[in-house]
Amino acid sequence: MVQPSLRPQDVFVLAKLLSYKGRRPPMAQMSVDLSISSSEVHAALKRLVLARLVSGDAEGNRPLIEAVQEFLVHGVKYAFPAKRGEVTRGVPFPEGEHRGVTLEPLYKSAPAAALRDPFLYELLALIDALREGRVRERKLAEKELIARLRPSLHERSESQAT
Repeated sequence: MVQPSLRPQDVFVLAKLLSYKGRRPPMAQMSVDLSISSSEVHAALKRLVLARLVSGDAEGNRPLIEAVQEFLVHGVKYAFPAKRGEVTRGVPFPEGEHRGVTLEPLYKSAPAAALRDPFLYELLALIDALREGRVRERKLAEKELIARLRPSLHERSESQAT
């Protein structure tokens, strides 16, 4: 038996699951939102369940926040290291307005999907910072990612600090 391993599109699907904030829509809707086939979404969810990053289908495929946080903060940079490209314009695609060093996206449809969902855009940008950034950038990305994964915990710690 072959042990299935995570693929870059699985991290993309995981980020989109996080953007739904606990309410996974039907596969067909996820497929449209991500611009990938329903079968790819289904296969990604199966691999995420096997990796224990997402609950089983009976529980609604909810992201397991503790495991997701650990994987994104400590594992994604090793499993899917960022590939730098040349300086160009983009958001991060050629029709964008900003210039900068390109990073190969986790999946080819990620830039377009991110433009349709601001929260997904933030998550993917933070994941890219964790995959490619220097120590200071990674620390900031880790803090911001945790704030988005655990908003109630973050709000409590902010109120205790004041």
